[in-house]
Amino acid sequence: MKYQIICKKCGKVIGDFKTWFEQDQKCECGSTYAEVEYQENTIPDFERLPKNKKDFQSLYFEFLPLKSKENIVTCGEGLIPMERWENLEKAAKQHGIDCKVYVYRNDLNGGSGTFKDISAALAASVLKENGIKNYCLASTGNAGVAFATYLAKAGIKFTEFAPSFIDEGSIKSIQNAGQNIVISKGGYGDAKAEAADFQKNGKVLISGGNTDPLRIESKRTMVFECLRQLGKMPTVYMQAVAGGTSPLAFEKGFNDLQKAGLTDLKLPRMLLVQQDECDPMVTAWEKAKANCFPQDWEHQYEAKKNVKTQISILTAANPGNYPLVAPLVKKSGGDYLRVKEADLPNYGKKMLHEKGILLGPASMVCYAGFYKALEENKIHNGDCVLLNTGESCERAAWFKKEVLSL
Repeated sequence: MKYQIICKKCGKVIGDFKTWFEQDQKCECGSTYAEVEYQENTIPDFERLPKNKKDFQSLYFEFLPLKSKENIVTCGEGLIPMERWENLEKAAKQHGIDCKVYVYRNDLNGGSGTFKDISAALAASVLKENGIKNYCLASTGNAGVAFATYLAKAGIKFTEFAPSFIDEGSIKSIQNAGQNIVISKGGYGDAKAEAADFQKNGKVLISGGNTDPLRIESKRTMVFECLRQLGKMPTVYMQAVAGGTSPLAFEKGFNDLQKAGLTDLKLPRMLLVQQDECDPMVTAWEKAKANCFPQDWEHQYEAKKNVKTQISILTAANPGNYPLVAPLVKKSGGDYLRVKEADLPNYGKKMLHEKGILLGPASMVCYAGFYKALEENKIHNGDCVLLNTGESCERAAWFKKEVLSL
C-alpha cells in the first residue's frame, strides 16, 4: 500500500481513502482528525525533478495519496512562482533589516486563483479515484469556488453552503461551474450547520474542514516547493489566517521531510495575520502571551462577536482550529499580528504603484502584515521571508474600486 491513514487521537491504522470515506471520515474511536502516512519515507530529488510538469500532482505524484495518475484532475495549479519582491526588501532596509523576501503568488494558480486550488485539485482527484459522485462543504467563498471548479471537471456533483454575506463574485463563479449553492440567512456557523444536515440526511460526503487530510496533504507540498524553488527553507512564513489549514500543512510537510532524513531543516517562524474586524486568534494569543502562556492556554479562546469585516473569506469568528495552530506558532518562535482593515486600500495602492498588480483583500492582510512585522521587530537580519498570498482581486470589485479611488 502506497499510504495509510492513521487516527491522530488513538493511533489506529484506518486504511486508505476508500476505507476513510466508507467510515464517514471517522475513526472507530469517533475522532475525525487523521493523518496520511506513506509506506516509504522518501525525499524528492529537488535538483532532478522534471521541468515539464505544470501541476503539483504530476510533479509530486509519488508523495501524494493517489494510486493512479489517470485520476489527476488539474488546471495547472501548485507550481506557482515564489517571486522575489525587492520593494519589500527595500522597506525592510528602512528599518535597518537586511533580508530576502519572496511572495508565493496563489493568484497565478490555474483554477480559481486562490490558495484553495491545490486542496480542491487533490480532493477532486482522490474523490474521482474512489468513485465519489456527490460532495458538499460550507465556506465563505474561496473554498467553495475552488471546489466547484475542480469537482465539475471531475464530473462530481457539488453543493456549496455559504453564509449570507458571501460576495456576488463567488456566487456567480460557483453557478458558472454548473454547481449548486445554498445561501444561509445567517453567518458561517449557520452555513456549516446546514451543510452538516445536508450531509446527514442526503448521505453526501462532506469536506472534513481545516484538518481534512486531503487539504493537509495537498498544501504540505509548499514545503517541497520551497526546496525546489529557493533551495532552502524560509526562516519566516507569513499568511493571513482564518481557519489555519496552511500552517498545519506546512508543519506536516516539514515533519515528512525530517522523517525521511532531512533532519537539518528548521521550521520557520510562523507570523500569522488577522484584520482587526475579525481577529479572534490574535485576541486569544495576546491574552495568553500576557499571562505567560498558562496551563491549557491554547483552549482559552472566544468567538468574535459583531463581526463587521468586508473580507468575507476571512470571517472565521469562532477559531476552532486555534488549539492546533497556536501551539505551532509558539513552537516555531513566531507570533500573531493584527492589521487595520481600514488601511488595506492604502496598501493596495502602494502595491499597485510599486509592483503594477493588485491582489485581493485577504492577500493584502498578509502584505500589510509584513510592514507590521517590520514595525514590531519580528523580522531579523539575514531572514528569508515567504509571504503566502491568498487570492487575486478578481472577485473583490469593491476592494478594487476603493483602491483606484485613492
